[in-house]
Amino acid sequence: MIEASTFLRRALLADAVFSGIAALGFTFGAGAFATLFNLPEALLLEAGLFLIAYTALVGWLASRASVPRPLVLLVVVGNAAWTIGSIALLLSGAVSPNLAGVLMVVAQAIATGVFAELQYVGLRRSAGVAAA
Repeated sequence: MIEASTFLRRALLADAVFSGIAALGFTFGAGAFATLFNLPEALLLEAGLFLIAYTALVGWLASRASVPRPLVLLVVVGNAAWTIGSIALLLSGAVSPNLAGVLMVVAQAIATGVFAELQYVGLRRSAGVAAA
């Protein structure tokens, strides 16, 4: 356990807020977004369902003064992997999004990468080992 810096807690909270919005949109509006972005509805729905659990985890971490360092590191690595995976999805040819879809995937990949970086910086600013 480490004492989470204010910076880390704010970075986690911002991630939870934006992930929660995406979770709700993709879960309950998968069909509409599939049409808008020319992306598979199942992909958007599954992403939304995953993001519900992710939002709960990241929101919980953001609400704690002391956090398990390995769990925060997992969030950072997961965000980095999501960023790389999003770009790889576009380059793979497995999907054929329209321009709006490409822009959305790139924008959320960038945002997720920024969250990974902010969380990593916050993790480095977090001090010491908290008493168990």
